[in-house]
Amino acid sequence: MRLSSLFILAGLVLLAVSCSKDKLNPALSDTAGQEPMSKAEMDQLVERFLEEQNTPYRWETATTRMLWSASVRSDSVMALGYQPAGAQDVLGRIHEIDPNSGAWAAAREKLVRFVVEETNKEYPGLNARAEDLFLNLDRQYLPTLDVRIFSQRIIEALLKMPEVRYLEPMGYTLGEIEQRSDSGCDVQAASSIPSADYTTTAPSVKVPWNFYYSNIPTAWNTSTGAGIKVALIDTGTPPPANQPKLGSQFNSGYSSGRSLERLGTHISGWWWWASNDGPNDQCGHGTQMAGLIAAPRGSGGASVGAAYNCNLKAFRATTDVVVNGSSEKAGVRDALYLSGSDGAVKIVSMSIGDVFYSSTVADGIIYAYNSGKLLIAAAGTSLTWTSWWGVIFPVNMSQTVAVTGIQDAPYYTRCNTCHSGP
Repeated sequence: MRLSSLFILAGLVLLAVSCSKDKLNPALSDTAGQEPMSKAEMDQLVERFLEEQNTPYRWETATTRMLWSASVRSDSVMALGYQPAGAQDVLGRIHEIDPNSGAWAAAREKLVRFVVEETNKEYPGLNARAEDLFLNLDRQYLPTLDVRIFSQRIIEALLKMPEVRYLEPMGYTLGEIEQRSDSGCDVQAASSIPSADYTTTAPSVKVPWNFYYSNIPTAWNTSTGAGIKVALIDTGTPPPANQPKLGSQFNSGYSSGRSLERLGTHISGWWWWASNDGPNDQCGHGTQMAGLIAAPRGSGGASVGAAYNCNLKAFRATTDVVVNGSSEKAGVRDALYLSGSDGAVKIVSMSIGDVFYSSTVADGIIYAYNSGKLLIAAAGTSLTWTSWWGVIFPVNMSQTVAVTGIQDAPYYTRCNTCHSGP
């Protein structure tokens, strides 16, 4: 549907005066009058790619019109990876790069200046500043930017610049996934667990059936995780008072001398007043994963964690299990950087993902991997209508180890909604 120039102008005025928090959806038609592709058109192209390639969708295969359309059909936030012109092997040495020094800072400043100038040129009277278009310019630790771009012409120009590594929409998602992105947030009461699914061991904890299939109790003879810090990048953990097993009882029973860090990297909103959500889990998935990894071998009949003596560094980086929003991608990337830069972290666990490859998240993956971390991620568990897709992002990357679910005895085969593939 063609949108009136009045609507476009109104949207741009919102950007200029910043009078409505996070309500901006400007310029859904190009200044040259071209209309963006419909969401149905783009979804069809993405689904065809997934079916034919059996791998997460790569934005580098999209036309500039589709990049622009996907951006303005979502929140207009794009990931802009940068480098000094002519730079070689950026990913191979990303853990050594200081983006705030020398040629790296100069390349960033050139791109920021270009986007601001061209945006104001294309939309006269807007008077956009760098802080209006770019998020967290004062916190640069990887060579990537989160930027709002409304113009197809600016996208085309950026992609021709030698300082640009990639330019991708961050907030676009398939319609069906968007409707179901909170499907991993349900929580079942402990009383609903069939007694055949666990055994009880000292001092008074449950051991899940799948621990025995994976030989975890036998591995406890060698290590229970003592001295190892695991970073969990997920939906957060509950306030300690709400879940003592991840609070006052974290050190109890056979679990002792360990630490629990709770951090938040997810930011709700875009503008300068937007704040970090904090570490508290509002979904439940991160709480479950924290328990699976590190629940204490204590008392009360709760389930024990696989590494019940490990240290845990738990991030709230996303709101649910599908990393499909721009703030979620930024949150996961930032958590990966913080995990990679923590010398005590040995393992990073991410039971989250998406069917879109994200280069800004991949920067974080490779940074952590190059820093010596073992990265474990979900191959994907979804509904039957999506289970034919291959493994999801980021676990399709060679720097990660894929994990998915199995059915219980007697077959121990891949579950019907668990993803597999290259």
